[in-house]
Amino acid sequence: MGARFQELDRRPTTLGELVLRRRWDPVADREVHEIKLDDEFLMSSLFTAAEEELARLALAGMSAPLDVVVGGLGLGYTARTVLADPNVRSLLVVDALDAVIDWHRRGLVPGGTDLAEDPRCTLAHGDFFALARSPEGFDPEVPHRRFHAVIVDIDHSPRHLLHPDNADFYQPAGIARLADRLHPGGVFALWSNDPPDEDCTAALSTHFAHTTAEVVRFPNPLQGGESTNTVYLATTATD
Repeated sequence: MGARFQELDRRPTTLGELVLRRRWDPVADREVHEIKLDDEFLMSSLFTAAEEELARLALAGMSAPLDVVVGGLGLGYTARTVLADPNVRSLLVVDALDAVIDWHRRGLVPGGTDLAEDPRCTLAHGDFFALARSPEGFDPEVPHRRFHAVIVDIDHSPRHLLHPDNADFYQPAGIARLADRLHPGGVFALWSNDPPDEDCTAALSTHFAHTTAEVVRFPNPLQGGESTNTVYLATTATD
């Protein structure tokens, strides 16, 4: 393997073979870290604008102190953007792949150790969707704990899932449970690789006071022009 491409780790998981690799991208003219699950790309440091904007949009206008949950660690861009907000008191990051957490703690991804060592941040190995179903909620240490924001970047979209078991999270019963995990005025933010979906916003509207779908645009140096992702935002009633 040449100097322009390095496989940093490879591990079998229940979802498939997980690979972390680093390469030099001649088009972007910089080093890129990528996570692959079998033949599918889960995350690339070449495209992080939407992951960062996901956090910024979720926390915009909210006042301290904030307790936040992030579902899906990836390369850590969403979590680090959350911690960049001075109003954040605590962050719980839940990821089903313990290898991804280990990569951060070992410093195999940029900024990983900064995230892992931040005293406000807890990196938890677990099934985010199973915790969402659980009556005890997301924090096993504090049953029934409520949060000011729940931010999720796991599935490709509500229609394109990494695993079919995740589907109930996006159904009315799952949305109702999620709303109960939030304080009044709390925000649920969801990343999607697909264009805005009216069915998704309609489903969120059944249990949230206000919902919107924001299109995030960012340059695509590989294909030229720009690409888009969607961020769904849903806010609970304030009383």
